[in-house]
Amino acid sequence: MRLCKYTIKILIFLILFQLLHISQPIQAKTRPWGKTSRAWLFKRAASLDNGMNISWLEQTWKRDFLNDSTITDADFMLLKKLGFKSIRLPVAFKYFENKGIPLNDVLLRITDVLKECKKYNMTLIIDYHAGELKNDNYLTETPKIINLWQKVAKNYLNESPDKLFFEIYNEPTISDAIWKDAAYNIVEGIRKVDKKRTLLVGASNYNSIYELSRMVRLGDENIIYSIHFYEPFFFTHQGAEWIGNQASTVGVAFPYSVENFPILNPKTKNTWGETNYYKYRNDGNEQSLTDKLRKYISPWIEKYDVPVVCTEFGAYNKYADLPSRCRYIKAARKTLKTLKIPGMIWEYNDNFSIFDGKPSEVNLPDCMKEAIDYHK
Repeated sequence: MRLCKYTIKILIFLILFQLLHISQPIQAKTRPWGKTSRAWLFKRAASLDNGMNISWLEQTWKRDFLNDSTITDADFMLLKKLGFKSIRLPVAFKYFENKGIPLNDVLLRITDVLKECKKYNMTLIIDYHAGELKNDNYLTETPKIINLWQKVAKNYLNESPDKLFFEIYNEPTISDAIWKDAAYNIVEGIRKVDKKRTLLVGASNYNSIYELSRMVRLGDENIIYSIHFYEPFFFTHQGAEWIGNQASTVGVAFPYSVENFPILNPKTKNTWGETNYYKYRNDGNEQSLTDKLRKYISPWIEKYDVPVVCTEFGAYNKYADLPSRCRYIKAARKTLKTLKIPGMIWEYNDNFSIFDGKPSEVNLPDCMKEAIDYHK
């Protein structure tokens, strides 16, 4: 049967139309369009929400802490019961190296934690903590960090990238330009061993939200960016001895209360602590937390279409009263969830602990149960 020219044209048009629609999914895989291209990465980031830091392997001030058996299966059982879904494990790799402690000994303890996380279906971040990277040594120190990470990456190469993450360096204090160069090289070094692992990278100035807002994201497509959020620092670190005179004013409540606001400690004068003292009437409330993250982090996430996780937030428990700490944890969690930023509390069992005493359900105050949204 002969086909007229008009019929042939229609057939050609239909064939081309169908081919075009068939080819779109293929093109979408090879040349991703829009935000759906990183949905998998945002999903991985979301798995870190409701997280807890277990700071055991960075507590260098404690004798023989590597062999400390404080953290047991019962702790992971408790964390799971309380609703925590992920663990961040800060590790003082440089300290162990300086002390001549074999890396394999450290990896054995990390693996113990990983086994517990698997048992309770929790995601784990291994965090390079307490490093010695400085402006004047980064050319020699960065290769050492890369070498360490390559050994760690090789050891955990077969672990699921959905359940195990690497945070390349905690709270860098070097200049922005040097840190970006160091971070790029650390990431590239890890990629020579493990191309699938999701990495966490924070900005300079102690994982600052302000520095991240000015940072240009790295080219690697499998990076989640991390922030630490201790705003207002005047409240969260009041009395913290390692901070110095800036934090000397104690008895600060959250939220700000004009009736109960303490007198400025004389040691705080002429430091940034004095400046923050007068700013606290505006900073010491939930709305201020939201405003800061919305101003500095939300636009950055939107601009680069990459997830951001808050890997540390909490309050020093030596001087801040319990009700204030409960209100702060509740406000910070609410703010992070409102802005869809997964959050991890600092920390489980030391001086930022949410427990009143040794971690247990009995020692979790009622107000803290409400703060973390725990219900039996």
